Amino acid sequence: MEITIYDIFINLLNNLGLIVMIAFLLTKIPQFQNLVMEENIGLKGKVLLAVIFGLFGILATYNGFPVEGAIANARVVGVIAGGLIGGPIVGIGAGLIAGVHRYAIDIGGFTALACGVATVVEGIIGGYSKKILKKSTINPKTAFYIGVLGELTQMALILLIARPFERSLNLVRIIILPMTILNSLGIALFIMIIHNIYKERERNEAYLAGKVLSIANKTLPYFRKGLNFESAQWAVETIYKHTNVTAVAITDKEKILGFIGLGEDHHKPGMAIKTLLAKKVINTGTKSVGYTKTDIGCDHRDCKLGSAIMVPLKNGIHSIGSLVFFSKVSNGISKVDIELATGLASLFSTQIELSNIEKQKEDINKAELRALQAQINPHFLFNALNTIVSLCRTRPETARELLLHLADFFRKNLQRAGDLVSLSTEIGHVRSYLAIEKARFGDKINVQFDIDEDITCQIPPLILQPLVENAVKHGLIPKKGKGNILIKAEIDKGELLIKVKDDGVGMDCISKGKDPKGCGIGLQNVNDRLVNMYGEEYKLKINSKLGEGTTIVMRIPLNKGR
Repeated sequence: MEITIYDIFINLLNNLGLIVMIAFLLTKIPQFQNLVMEENIGLKGKVLLAVIFGLFGILATYNGFPVEGAIANARVVGVIAGGLIGGPIVGIGAGLIAGVHRYAIDIGGFTALACGVATVVEGIIGGYSKKILKKSTINPKTAFYIGVLGELTQMALILLIARPFERSLNLVRIIILPMTILNSLGIALFIMIIHNIYKERERNEAYLAGKVLSIANKTLPYFRKGLNFESAQWAVETIYKHTNVTAVAITDKEKILGFIGLGEDHHKPGMAIKTLLAKKVINTGTKSVGYTKTDIGCDHRDCKLGSAIMVPLKNGIHSIGSLVFFSKVSNGISKVDIELATGLASLFSTQIELSNIEKQKEDINKAELRALQAQINPHFLFNALNTIVSLCRTRPETARELLLHLADFFRKNLQRAGDLVSLSTEIGHVRSYLAIEKARFGDKINVQFDIDEDITCQIPPLILQPLVENAVKHGLIPKKGKGNILIKAEIDKGELLIKVKDDGVGMDCISKGKDPKGCGIGLQNVNDRLVNMYGEEYKLKINSKLGEGTTIVMRIPLNKGR
């Protein structure tokens, strides 16, 4: 019975159907997915892929059917697809495996050598197409055209190698159309199936990222206070609510801080860490998976937890605790669980580190304020008291007012370091200071306040008085004759703008190009506090000219806390 082109189409479709079905099932195996997805799988991984796709070629050969003393089959599908996925090593390896097999089997017919050589060449075409195109994934349309090139090459090699030529020509005339079309479609379909692995991985990653961000959004505010019982327990409850894990724990280096789920009868907050794996993770600083109850190493005899993923929590490079996901069955920790735990641990660690940095900044601010409080010039106190004493007989009421101002000045200097104060409170402190200085120097000091009445913002304490003191001591007192100080405050573009301007003798340090750090401890302290609290862009702006005066501008953001 003479075989027709229609018969070849039908038989090739059956051949392709089997290959595509096996390919689809293969893509559901995680190990195969990793081989396909990983760009740097190494020589061992590439050899394994070459064997897999070579076996596809062998299967297609055995599933082929006789045509004019040869075998029509879909062997090219596995070989070229392997090259397009794994590159030259995979393509050539698969081509050699399937090609040598094609030549060696008894059913080879008069085209055995030609088809064997063609299979290797097609592997080369697939592998080097991947390399030349330099794409991580080849799209199905491109794969189809590469398949067409491969099949036409095979037909040409049959005509060149197989003899007698008349039989070769007759064979090619019959099989060229169905094999070129269907096998090229098969290659495109194979690549499409592989693309589904990428799409599925992307969907999983998107889901995982969304899950991590959702949990992090609910838990990170608690970690701003650091790693403690409150933040840990809130975090484990949130994770447990939004995942399918059997239990969740957070520890520090020695004890359990938070736990929820199966096993909470003996894994309780405040207890020492019971699992050997968690201790190992904290000591080594690397995540670890316990696939069995033995791997977890819980010292409780009746513990029902079967597997776990444990990830270290870090402050910088140092481990300070661990995040643990448990399953009640052996090998129950999925790849999603591992990625989720790793992602959350990384975010928690970052937030904990930021909270520690924030605390350090706050401690620095408090220390600076204590230093500022401690720098009260004894000469100022003695001079103030001498002035008050001298007024007690002649102007007792003025002396009384100055004593009240002095008491208010020292009371505000003892302001607690962690508090902010209103602008009006800070202005009151400045007025107390200036009242004492004006009593000493009389009309030599003239002060004008220009403060917007609507300003009700909070500012750091003792931030303005040192600027005014600088204007008095280094601007007006050395000046011959009277001097003026303007203290102005206004809201400008979401910031509090405070200006202290004097027409004194000027500041030699600024005129020589120095920053506030070279102009005395008072200005330096204020400048450093502003930078530590709000950032480098909020340092003092000082403009001074010798003989003309000094202007100091201080900016405080209204919507940016410490």
